[in-house]
Amino acid sequence: MKANPRRRKLQVQRVEKLSGLHSRLDGFLRYITRELQLADNSIDAYRRDMEHFFQWLGNRSVERLHVDSLADYIVWLEQRQLAPASRARHIVSLRIFFRYLQLEGVLLDNPAELLGSPKLWERMPQVLTPGMVVELLRAPEENSDKLWLRDRAILEFFYATGCRCAELVNLKLQDIHPAEGYCLCTGKGNKQRIVPLGKRAIAAFALWMKHEREVVLKRRKEGRNSHFQVLGWDTDESKMKVEVPWAFLSFKGYKMRREAMWNLIKKYAFRIGAPTWTSPHTLRHSFATHMLVGGADLRQVQEMLGHATIATTQIYTHVDMTRLKSIHAKCHPRG
Repeated sequence: MKANPRRRKLQVQRVEKLSGLHSRLDGFLRYITRELQLADNSIDAYRRDMEHFFQWLGNRSVERLHVDSLADYIVWLEQRQLAPASRARHIVSLRIFFRYLQLEGVLLDNPAELLGSPKLWERMPQVLTPGMVVELLRAPEENSDKLWLRDRAILEFFYATGCRCAELVNLKLQDIHPAEGYCLCTGKGNKQRIVPLGKRAIAAFALWMKHEREVVLKRRKEGRNSHFQVLGWDTDESKMKVEVPWAFLSFKGYKMRREAMWNLIKKYAFRIGAPTWTSPHTLRHSFATHMLVGGADLRQVQEMLGHATIATTQIYTHVDMTRLKSIHAKCHPRG
């Protein structure tokens, strides 16, 4: 008889605790969205990081955490076998979250600022050989793939521009300028950059536009008409007009998802026997590496990739030592 009230009291406290944490998380997400204006992908990453932190936090009070306690959190992340890069991002998320709590008057100090980031070993980017890239670009076939022209155009754009997957998904028709030979990519932080397009990418995009895109849009329109008829709504042509700005569309005529584009690369990589680690980012790495091997300037590659600092781009110079040796032999007095 006496145990029941105690259990109810603890349960109520637990509910209040979770409610407070969710409230702070919602406020934090609004802060990084409106004040910091982070990209959607970054916001999703911070949300996941904070959910991990709240899972570790349990019944602890945020106001009473010290740097020693937060160090235990980093150990907890390591025990979950998170990579050093992932743990480093969790620390950044924690610093920004505590900074938000300072602005809200919840905390006076930010103990997360005292946390050191885990040692990040420099990982060499994995790239495909030029021959393997050619095989991959030719992998979509008319007889076996529903939208083979679209798929070829996507593959060509990945390799021609070095775009990230999210950048290609969000690419719009108005961003592509075939006559001038370039496209406008919107990267992290909504920063825009101009990236040249090769003749093969332009030709592949033209075929997709001419032979498949209108068929896809027609399929979308028929699907909407059928749905509206079931609901008893008016399907008058003037009321059905919908602008579809995206450059690449799904089979049903809607904006492609990142996962769908990722799976597309995996599908064709498996078909040609490419390494299992092949992904959209592999084509980005291959683009940068092959550009440098061909003699491109590091600064130019940095601009095309949209890197904020050249230090990020410099990792590609370590991939091909042959080029570095030839430059040394050509330019050094005793080369």
